[in-house]
Amino acid sequence: MTQVGDVVLVYVENKPAFFARIESITPDVKPEWFQVKLLVLQVPLVVVTWILREPYINGVEFTMGGRPIRIEKVVAPEEFLSEEAEAGSEDTGEEPAEKKKKKTSGKGKNKGAKVISLSGRMKKKS
Repeated sequence: MTQVGDVVLVYVENKPAFFARIESITPDVKPEWFQVKLLVLQVPLVVVTWILREPYINGVEFTMGGRPIRIEKVVAPEEFLSEEAEAGSEDTGEEPAEKKKKKTSGKGKNKGAKVISLSGRMKKKS
């Protein structure tokens, strides 16, 4: 089920056309229809509001101006999700053994490396 905050891929005439993030889903005045506000992820950013039924929001094809449209929720690949889970385990102090080995087996490439805060740079320019 597609929800507010989800990233979706919009297909136009069965071809991927653009990515968008669902900003809001609010009931429309017509029963069983919803106003779906999408932030189209392009340059420049564009916000559009489409009036859709729930099945259309969840991937059922519909037409707009005679052109077939389909919205598909974007799901991160399992590979990415497992890396994210490992990174999260570092925060709790429960590191996988492989990660510990990698950290301790480094040859000192980053010795003396300096971390620069981007937020600090932006404050100085203002």
